[in-house]
Amino acid sequence: MLEATNTTSDSAVRNPALAAEAKIARVAVTVFPLLVVAAGLAGFLAPGAFKSLAPSVPYLLGVIMFCMGLTLTPPDFASVARRPWAVALGIVAHYVIMPGAGWLIAVALQLPPELAVGLILVGCAPSGTASNVMAFLAKGDVALSVAVASVSTLIAPLVTPALTLLLAGSFLHIDAGAMVLDIVKTVLLPVVAGLLARLFLKKLVAKVLPALPWASAVVISVIVAVVVAGSAGKIAAAGGIVFLAVVLHNGFGLGLGYLAGKVGRLDGKARRALAFEVGMQNSGLAATLASAHFSPLAALPSAVFSVWHNVSGAIVAAWLARKPLQD
Repeated sequence: MLEATNTTSDSAVRNPALAAEAKIARVAVTVFPLLVVAAGLAGFLAPGAFKSLAPSVPYLLGVIMFCMGLTLTPPDFASVARRPWAVALGIVAHYVIMPGAGWLIAVALQLPPELAVGLILVGCAPSGTASNVMAFLAKGDVALSVAVASVSTLIAPLVTPALTLLLAGSFLHIDAGAMVLDIVKTVLLPVVAGLLARLFLKKLVAKVLPALPWASAVVISVIVAVVVAGSAGKIAAAGGIVFLAVVLHNGFGLGLGYLAGKVGRLDGKARRALAFEVGMQNSGLAATLASAHFSPLAALPSAVFSVWHNVSGAIVAAWLARKPLQD
């Protein structure tokens, strides 16, 4: 995650550090989807090489969330208090639009129960770890993006299982209590540990911060390879419908997220931030929960989402960056 800053391209030119940060972000956004695509292909073509890693997926997710915690600072949380309406709007939009869209698409496309639950679970996950990078590249409100992502992640242990039970309970049995415990262990505790490390080990953390985006990208790619390997035999049959469902899901999130900011009378920068905070999901968490509580096939929508939302996010960010802000 990027440090929270509302930086324009002009200020980046004046500040070499910000210019370097922008360059790193652009490279990461370009390389990250390629890594994830390569990992998915590897998992599909050589499933035997990755299936044995399935038990390590929760720990790999914990590494990603620890890295996220290392990037958080007290000012990130102070921005929540300064702008409660904008943050609350982002949280509500995220946890209403994406779960609802996932359910509607699953019903409209008549997805099999496992795929339906997997798609809904993606929608019930917190914001994606790359969402604020996309907001930065789109010249959006990065401080708001970081605040919404942080809060959505911290409340995920309660909100994600409850929404999954409400929307997906008619498809498969949902053990919401066990899901709460899994999210606490794989998300909340690592994030808090990372935040504490940032507070008490400042010099050490400062040295490793530049490597965190790349570490997260590699670990997410491994998770995708493992998840794809687990359902490689069924991808040929279900891959087309899953890809369509994911594209629609992500598209609704990006578009309705921007619209939510407009309806809430937020400025242009904030609308761009909400587009990515709503449309991009923590698909690594969704894949982990789907594999642990349902089946490898249920994790397939999460794996496809991991690839697609980074590709679509980069494209939308580049398009928005070229459009002048209206206010």
